[in-house]
Amino acid sequence: MTEQLSLKQDYHGRTFDHVLVHDGSGAARPAVVLLPTVMGVQPLEIGMAEKLVALGYNVLVVDLFAKRFRPVIDRGEAFAAMGELREDRSALRDHLLAVLEVAWNLDAVDAEKVAVIGFCFGGQCALDIARSGADVAGVASFHGLFDPPGLPPQPIKAKVSAYHGWEDPMVPPEAVVALGKELTDGGADWQIHAYGNVGHGFTNPKAHEIGVAGVAYDEAAARRSWASLENFLAEVLG
Repeated sequence: MTEQLSLKQDYHGRTFDHVLVHDGSGAARPAVVLLPTVMGVQPLEIGMAEKLVALGYNVLVVDLFAKRFRPVIDRGEAFAAMGELREDRSALRDHLLAVLEVAWNLDAVDAEKVAVIGFCFGGQCALDIARSGADVAGVASFHGLFDPPGLPPQPIKAKVSAYHGWEDPMVPPEAVVALGKELTDGGADWQIHAYGNVGHGFTNPKAHEIGVAGVAYDEAAARRSWASLENFLAEVLG
């Protein structure tokens, strides 16, 4: 059984509405900070959080757009908001680190055992947290964007796992090689899982609705990457 708690965060004049999905015991548990796609916090991410709670973790589902649930998503507006955040990766990094502070200070979170996972744009954000040198146990990126932030490199403390569709039109093979080199240069313990004949957004059953070629759900890749995530979290948060 899981419970949900809305957590407001005021940051730079805007109010962000995160969701803590937890077991209801009030006890500090190993925790996962979950960074959603460009569409923000949706039932898909809450469902993933509930699966993680069943595995023994509490989960903070992050609102990066100051918009949690909306009955109808304006995709143009969502992509414009993402573009605005991506234009200033330094400011985005500061925002992400402020979110980590929220997580670390929750009574339901064991601050010594925190991992970050992200999907699509959230996957890029998860990697940016690792790149910042933040003291988290692990970072996992699902079909994330790999382009570096263009900021001075920091030693990477987190273990890193990336799950990538080899046919992702937004992340060509040379970007995968570049990420591996970047993580190696940062001293990271890293792994990249690439799934053949798989594109972008493969964990989302509604990914095709975006109407972009190469963006689609893939049941096998979704299942395999989630199984790998479970093993990764057991290692870094155990």
